[in-house]
Amino acid sequence: MIGIHKTPSLTADTILESLREMFPQIQKQYQISTLGILGSYVRGEATEASDIDLLIEFQPDIRFGLIAYCQLENYLSEKLGKQVDLVTKDGLKPDVGENILKEVVYL
Repeated sequence: MIGIHKTPSLTADTILESLREMFPQIQKQYQISTLGILGSYVRGEATEASDIDLLIEFQPDIRFGLIAYCQLENYLSEKLGKQVDLVTKDGLKPDVGENILKEVVYL
């Protein structure tokens, strides 16, 4: 088929590999302390419509504004070629947060 370019499927492993390569730069620029993947990619349930869910924590005493948060989310989405949703531990709903944290695969 001319003009059709198939990209490799994303998996938790390929996402983690890409994040590890990017981490030194984004860690310095955005003062990130930890980064991990969770959700459908970790569970092996991702579909073409799935986004990439990432748990992110920032260095203590860092105030991180909405604009920078959106910039980081957009940057990661562009680099990974898929919509990224960032969440912090504080942003998790209390009734499901504990279970979600059990599935996180950290860099």
